[in-house]
Amino acid sequence: MRRRRHPEQPISGGPPASDRLPGADRPKGGDAVPWTRDDALVAVAAAALDLVGYSLGSVSGDGGPGGGGATALGVVLIVLPALPLLFRRSHPVSALAAVLALGAAENLSAPPSTHFGFALSVALYSVARVRTAPVTALMSGATAVVTLLNQSHGRLPTGANVLSAVLAVAVVVGTAVVVNRWQQQVAAHRRLLADRAVAEERRRIARELHDIVAHHITTMQLMAGGARANLGGDTEVVRDALVTLESSGRMALREMRQLLDVLRADEEPEAVPSPPQPGADDLDRIVDESRLAGLPTEFEVSGRPRPLPPTVGLTVFRIVQESLTNTRKHAGPASAHVRLTYRPDRVTVEVRDDGAGTGTGPAGAAGGATAGAAARTGHGLIGMRERVTLHGGTLETGGLATGGYRVAASLPLAPGEAEEALR
Repeated sequence: MRRRRHPEQPISGGPPASDRLPGADRPKGGDAVPWTRDDALVAVAAAALDLVGYSLGSVSGDGGPGGGGATALGVVLIVLPALPLLFRRSHPVSALAAVLALGAAENLSAPPSTHFGFALSVALYSVARVRTAPVTALMSGATAVVTLLNQSHGRLPTGANVLSAVLAVAVVVGTAVVVNRWQQQVAAHRRLLADRAVAEERRRIARELHDIVAHHITTMQLMAGGARANLGGDTEVVRDALVTLESSGRMALREMRQLLDVLRADEEPEAVPSPPQPGADDLDRIVDESRLAGLPTEFEVSGRPRPLPPTVGLTVFRIVQESLTNTRKHAGPASAHVRLTYRPDRVTVEVRDDGAGTGTGPAGAAGGATAGAAARTGHGLIGMRERVTLHGGTLETGGLATGGYRVAASLPLAPGEAEEALR
């Protein structure tokens, strides 16, 4: 039995939890703050832009908190409405209400401003992104009313003020609606591509299963025909049974070919017969090819090696092949380790690398999933999962805590499959 040892790496507990709004990962840890780094950057940017607008308004004499010029009180009153933006993902409606309340307090304690603040725009946009249409309409109306009251400072608002407030609210809400629809279209397109990938993979599996079944049925037919040709004596019952067996095998083979013709209706006919399907015994070859391609790869076999059912062996081979291909494409400078384990009732295969992954270490926690790991969530993993599901097994994929990526599959063996494979 061949063993090539490789140090174990701890497995990641899973990807970071996402917020209600897309675009940032919530920090982990018991003492983590309830907002993300992106939320803090948005709040700072909104406060900075509002300060610029306040400063320009003070210089031009258009009015603003504090009177004719910029004051410390005016700066504080301008910055405060940006603070609720820290909670715009987890509590968007409450954040918008807080921004409106702080904005009203600002305008009650200082001369009115016609400025539709950036903090207010971000808060309203956040509500429109994640809340239902009735809630969005209610909060949009409240925003327009509070904005008009702030701009008029207790006086009857002019037509220009009403128009500007309504247009500002409409632009913000309309932008959120457009972004939502665009993301829905992108998600639908991704689902369509995934469905196509699943269908293509199932067709591929069906072709491979056909080749395996056709091989066994052809062998059965030839053996039955040979036995019938060499029978002696008056064993009519045995002869009739063998004739029936030969006829059944020929019929099954014809039906399988008809099924394959349906699956391959839009494909070009094959010029040469398909080669034998690979299995677990061919893992040495695929590992050697991976090394020649520039990826240092270790291969370890645990347990007592034994022949596997052809479909199980083919699934093991395809999982290793796809995993090593993904590692070469997306992991960058890395090394890989393949482990095949034979157990009494199942066979497991694990492929891991130490390249770019979705680890929850410093890189993973700071920036979320890396580009290398994001590229490994495509159609290749869909194909693996389809194969494993076909056999009633389990598939685990994900980043390692210390960096890298792991693919592990467990394929159960029926009680009689191991004995049947040994025959």
